Amino acid sequence: MQTLVMIVQFILGLSIIVGIHELGHLLFAKLFGMRVESYTIGFPPKIFRFKWRETEYGIGALPLGGSVKIAGMIDESLDTKHTNQPPQPWEFRSKPAWQRLLVMLGGIMLNALTGIFIYICITLTLGDTYLSKEEVNKHGILPHSTGIILGFQEGDKIIHINGKDFTNFADVFSPRTLLETNGYYTVERNGQQVRIDIPANLLEKLAADKEKVEFVSPRIPFVIKAIQPNSGAQQAGLHPGDRIMEINRQSTLYFNQLQAILQAHAGHQVAITYLRNGNLEHTTGQVNAAGKLGFCTNSLLEYQKKKYNLAQAIVVGSKRAIEIVRINVVALGKIITGKVSASKSLSGPIGIAQIFGGQFDWIHFWNIVGFLSMVLAFTNLLPIPALDGGHAVLLGYELITGRRVSGKVLENIQKVGLAILLLLIAYGFFNDLRKLFW
Repeated sequence: MQTLVMIVQFILGLSIIVGIHELGHLLFAKLFGMRVESYTIGFPPKIFRFKWRETEYGIGALPLGGSVKIAGMIDESLDTKHTNQPPQPWEFRSKPAWQRLLVMLGGIMLNALTGIFIYICITLTLGDTYLSKEEVNKHGILPHSTGIILGFQEGDKIIHINGKDFTNFADVFSPRTLLETNGYYTVERNGQQVRIDIPANLLEKLAADKEKVEFVSPRIPFVIKAIQPNSGAQQAGLHPGDRIMEINRQSTLYFNQLQAILQAHAGHQVAITYLRNGNLEHTTGQVNAAGKLGFCTNSLLEYQKKKYNLAQAIVVGSKRAIEIVRINVVALGKIITGKVSASKSLSGPIGIAQIFGGQFDWIHFWNIVGFLSMVLAFTNLLPIPALDGGHAVLLGYELITGRRVSGKVLENIQKVGLAILLLLIAYGFFNDLRKLFW
């Protein structure tokens, strides 16, 4: 069922993003009086189509892209029949270069505006809920496998990132932080400050270890939320609201400590010291074979909540959307310079689908759609033949020099571009399979 939910979200999300992108081309083309022959979401064969005025609208069976066919334009279809005929006033090629440029950039602009709009709406609706640095540093952090390799120790307090103060604990493992050149953390350990460098390939390591990006997490103080019937906790007389302070004279102030001690005493009777109504109490309880006493907990960490009005949400949401593009620029630079491995960083359709996940949540869904919309805008702006950015470079050349690139040259450039795109798609798909099975 989770796989089905993931596939449905992937198809729906990608269709929205691609549909908006192609709509950007269509709107500008029609604005400048160009004839749009077809608008399609997905690749052939078409499973649905209808015609309105001169344009056929359709949905393809393969939801991995889309297209807009504009009369008089050499695009990925490589249709060159019109090149032997005189230009017609409704054709792409008969329009001024600045109009053709706006048509090519229309999809990018609409994707970017959509991503910004989504982030503004999410920011306005939800605001921010986060753990502050101060709250986490009351208790210190718990490093996981990659965090231990980096040099973190349990109880460390992260006080600076790249020598600067920060507020939101999530900044510790944000892409902006992890992709920073010569980045580092400053931690307080036993009253001394220690520097921990951020490797240039940290994101690679996290992917290779199949570990969550949160390579460190806060230590969690806890209180008992509920007691399971007929459990060791019930027999010990524990109640909701109790705090387990020690087990067999070992501290259990934090949940990870509790888990480790219970696992070590699985199947045994243990001495329990707990806090109830400000008083320390003592009892004994039976740990089951799975290393459980039989209760669930609530975290005592206090989260900060912040709401934004419309003007604030516009500023904050826009910054968050634009930050996605900045992060992609930095990541691409690291891939090109060899600081980050392309094979471990680039994904295909399977990897994109996995971002949506197997649980459906509207906020998560729109957050991913907004993210991918900004990524698509950035990707299409790259000066690769067959992409919008490649067309924009040629039209920019025409605007500057006044010389138009010939139809034959455009056709050959499109062929090269399509070959590059097909290779990149195949490479991304291979990476997906490698990550799944190797």
